[in-house]
Amino acid sequence: MQARITVDATVHFGKPCVAGTRIPVLNVLELVWEGFSFDDIIRDYYPDLEIDDIQACIRYAMDVIAAEDIHISKPA
Repeated sequence: MQARITVDATVHFGKPCVAGTRIPVLNVLELVWEGFSFDDIIRDYYPDLEIDDIQACIRYAMDVIAAEDIHISKPA
């Protein structure tokens, strides 16, 4: 899945995109959040994508969150 997402400083200012396209991961995730099915996303928005690409976008977001350090401070 990792090979399906790329980060290139010359494409969308370094935002993660589906490999071989200029489709930002965020755009795909927004459509998933809106409730569009994977088939609808491919048919109506990004016909160059495959279901594995959409799954890779979700996995990428999960990996970013899993690697994030969260620091909670107590109120004063």
